[in-house]
Amino acid sequence: MRCPRCEQQEMIKNGKIHNGKQRYKCKNCGRQWVENPQNCRITEETKKIIANCLLEKVSLRGIHRITGVAVSWIQEYSHEIYHKALLTPLSSKKKSDDNRR
Repeated sequence: MRCPRCEQQEMIKNGKIHNGKQRYKCKNCGRQWVENPQNCRITEETKKIIANCLLEKVSLRGIHRITGVAVSWIQEYSHEIYHKALLTPLSSKKKSDDNRR
């Protein structure tokens, strides 16, 4: 096994993550990683559930209990939604009243 950053083979075991997978640390550059990480994608349906829960003012921990998604990810996602909302201009109503005169 090699370090993903510097490609050196000098590493030490550095504990385990929450699901029991071994964590490693490179002696050369200090990079930490997990061998064969599982890429767990969050579905669009789950994102919609999270967005609805945020609108209903459910706590981050509550959303975590409902969806099983990490609180840190939910927090980052909520900031992303907030900033997108700030940058999105409000649509103006078309003035159809002017045509009625």
